[in-house]
Amino acid sequence: MSRLSSLLRQVATQDPQLAADLKREVEVLSSRRAFGLNFERHIPETVELPNRTVRRGDKVRFLPERGQRPNGVDHRVWRVDRIRRTGLGRVADLVRQPDPESELQMASRAVDDLVVIAEFRDPIYPGLVSTGKVERGGSRPFHTVINAENFHALQVLLYTHEGTIDAIYIDPPYNTGARDWKYNNDYVDSDDAYRHSKWLAMMERRLNLAKRLLNPEGSVLIVTIDEKEFLRLGLLLQQVFESSRVQMISITISPRGTNRASEFSRVDEYAFFVFLGSASVQATATLDGDDEEVRWQYLRRGQKTLVRGSRPNQFYPIYVDIESERIVKIGSPMRTDENILDVPEVPGAAPVFPIDPDGVEKIWGLTPATLQASLDRGYVRVTQGTAHQRFTISYLTTPNVKLAEAGRELKIKGTRPDGSKIVVFPGGKAERLSTVWRERRHDAGAYGTSILRSLLPDRSFPFPKSLYAVEDSLRAFVADRPRATILDFFAG
Repeated sequence: MSRLSSLLRQVATQDPQLAADLKREVEVLSSRRAFGLNFERHIPETVELPNRTVRRGDKVRFLPERGQRPNGVDHRVWRVDRIRRTGLGRVADLVRQPDPESELQMASRAVDDLVVIAEFRDPIYPGLVSTGKVERGGSRPFHTVINAENFHALQVLLYTHEGTIDAIYIDPPYNTGARDWKYNNDYVDSDDAYRHSKWLAMMERRLNLAKRLLNPEGSVLIVTIDEKEFLRLGLLLQQVFESSRVQMISITISPRGTNRASEFSRVDEYAFFVFLGSASVQATATLDGDDEEVRWQYLRRGQKTLVRGSRPNQFYPIYVDIESERIVKIGSPMRTDENILDVPEVPGAAPVFPIDPDGVEKIWGLTPATLQASLDRGYVRVTQGTAHQRFTISYLTTPNVKLAEAGRELKIKGTRPDGSKIVVFPGGKAERLSTVWRERRHDAGAYGTSILRSLLPDRSFPFPKSLYAVEDSLRAFVADRPRATILDFFAG
């Protein structure tokens, strides 16, 4: 239901003729084909306040029963008429009237079964409470993490940072229809007829606040998106930032492509850049002059399904010399009924198996023969491991090996003492940014998923961005501003 329809019903209770006249004019206007983006400004979102004591006059919802799925939750909003004490505890008498034409509904529910909610049009006075600090950055840039509904967090930031933010980078829900985001505490799926307008209403409210936070003299908003909403997002940005310049670029985030039945394989996503004031892309984005080492992939696979036995030839011991930290032997594949404690010993060497921090037996990413061939060519290396495993083994993927040996995009800079090659992105050059980015370092799998898996091995983080894609997006505007303030209000 649109906000306008609700207001017309309220007018009808006071002046039916006026309401009828207004409705007629609205229908005339609605019948005209308008240019630009038109969508329903839905009744504002709501936010639950679970730590708030239930009081008379509060808006509340029924808490779901333990284990109940979110899409089965009762989302009706009630108002607390009174609270009374009974032999079973405190009970709230509730009333609701969906619209002026409906009859008043009444109900009673135990106070412990209710949660206070606030609608975004209600006055709310959020504040910040410090819950802890990590102070080990020294003179390096610092970060502040605000754990809150992002709309209310943006309202708080208006008191402290209005007109001062240099760059905003956001990666909002892509609204794929796969139940990847909620609206009013309910998942929005592909069957929802208002899926796109709900998404636009949600984004518009936050972009209006972001506009007030950005420095009007010179700042940038960066929004990443895929093909599901990029057309609507582009129009929305032009409407909210009507006096600013908007440009869209394409970033190759999956060079191998994502297969889709009966469609083109998708390799990229988009990023919109909104230029406020004097903001502009630096004429050349100059790298820092140092070669940047290519990230090698961990040999142990991390996917939940790739456990011992899933690929019989990829569970075997790798013997690492304890003194030199070099691989001296690659063992044979083991059957699932063989115990890792029974493998043959190699003097002076420790056997390494693909076992994760939780003790789960996984698999190596290569068979023994392929690993030996990569080792002989210098594309396998050993580094110090963690508490649960003495050594970590990694390798350079085949696509990067081909690029390095061909001297395209990558180069072989030298050899380490253990015989492994040093492969780098060439630095010290200036490159002009274009509207299509095809950099290897923007691969979301190698430089997003793999990095997070190494930092948080027991946590799931869906669809992370490449660290370097984010860095390059920001570098184009704030590389020469060491004290820039950067905001992300859709942080994971």
